[in-house]
Amino acid sequence: MAELRTHRLTLRPWRDSDLEPWAAMNADPEVREHVGDLLTREQSDASVALFQAEFDQRGYGWWAVEVRATGDFIGFAGLDQVDDDMPFTGVEIGWRLARSAWGQGYATEAARTVLARGFDTLELPEILAVTTATNLRSQAVMRRLGMTRDPADDFDDPTAPEGPLRPNVLYRIAGCTTPRR
Repeated sequence: MAELRTHRLTLRPWRDSDLEPWAAMNADPEVREHVGDLLTREQSDASVALFQAEFDQRGYGWWAVEVRATGDFIGFAGLDQVDDDMPFTGVEIGWRLARSAWGQGYATEAARTVLARGFDTLELPEILAVTTATNLRSQAVMRRLGMTRDPADDFDDPTAPEGPLRPNVLYRIAGCTTPRR
């Protein structure tokens, strides 16, 4: 698992010391507002084990994100295969940060580095991003990355229950438009 660095962040393999703050994020209703139910500590720990296994298998996945100046774990960013039950295929970019890290540009900074890795190293032709229709903060990050949305691609998440998590939007960016750091 390669480590990625930005001016302010390190995207790195997960450590045991990340499990506690990751579990706290997964127990925070505001952090989980657009992704679903709160997770137990066991579920949260299991997600990290899955992230590591998928990364080892594919050579990409979800990096732990820390602030370089302090070493504080603040969340994750990375790439993942689109789930089989979605109405489209491809590789999607994503991020999730602790509330204390919101509003500081960290999501955009981490995502730019992840996009560069996806296009320059993995040579992906396109990267997708998905979020709920009500997640305006993530949609703003997607637009800052140069991603575009065609409302015709919007969809109802077949895995989400009826309610605010079901309507989703899809953003795309092609490899030739990689934002530069």
